[in-house]
Amino acid sequence: MPFETRFLEPKDVEALLALERTKWDRHQAATGADLEARIRMYPQLSIGVFDSSSGVALASLFMKPISGDRVCSAADWADCARVEELSEDTVHSLFGISLTSVDADSVTAIFEFFWPYALNQGWRDIYLGSPMPGFRAWKQANPSSTAEVYMRERRHGLPRDPQLRYYYNKGFKEIVACKPGYFPHPASLDYGAVIRGRVPLSGGALLWRHVPLPWLQRLRHLLFRLVRTSRASS
Repeated sequence: MPFETRFLEPKDVEALLALERTKWDRHQAATGADLEARIRMYPQLSIGVFDSSSGVALASLFMKPISGDRVCSAADWADCARVEELSEDTVHSLFGISLTSVDADSVTAIFEFFWPYALNQGWRDIYLGSPMPGFRAWKQANPSSTAEVYMRERRHGLPRDPQLRYYYNKGFKEIVACKPGYFPHPASLDYGAVIRGRVPLSGGALLWRHVPLPWLQRLRHLLFRLVRTSRASS
């Protein structure tokens, strides 16, 4: 399927709302006002993938600058995701407000598109708040266990929880915290796992910021292959 990957604009809100309704229930889906506010405040951190022929939104990623301390001290997802101006100019971390998709290849396209910008702008890591949709069933079978224990459970070296396993394979391998009442998600009993992924190759942040963006964009396919190879071997 041919598709277009680009930064989002306010005109995309209707297509994005259709995507939200496909993937989330009414308590979880963003409103049109939410989406437009994110796009206007963080235009270089709001990315979408669209079917080139129909204009249907296939995936979206919304991020915002944040400090690690803020992520860890936040009581819930809404506190991290709130649209606000950043007062600190030394922050090198991002919070993934939402990642929504109906197509696996479009998710890959988003990260490949963002890679040159992330390196050029000095972003070093991304935090996410993830549901744990396997926790409710686990708790029923293991009533004396806890969300913290379940969050760290492994099978064949990978997270037991399917959503944490999905993010692990995308590079989000560090577990930061387990938060009760993080967001409404019945299958997770409203618990959320705060996880962190490093922007690969960002250890050379000072170097990358001096490399012209067009050069990084021309190299993005090679960089992305290197990243996937390094993740597969880690």
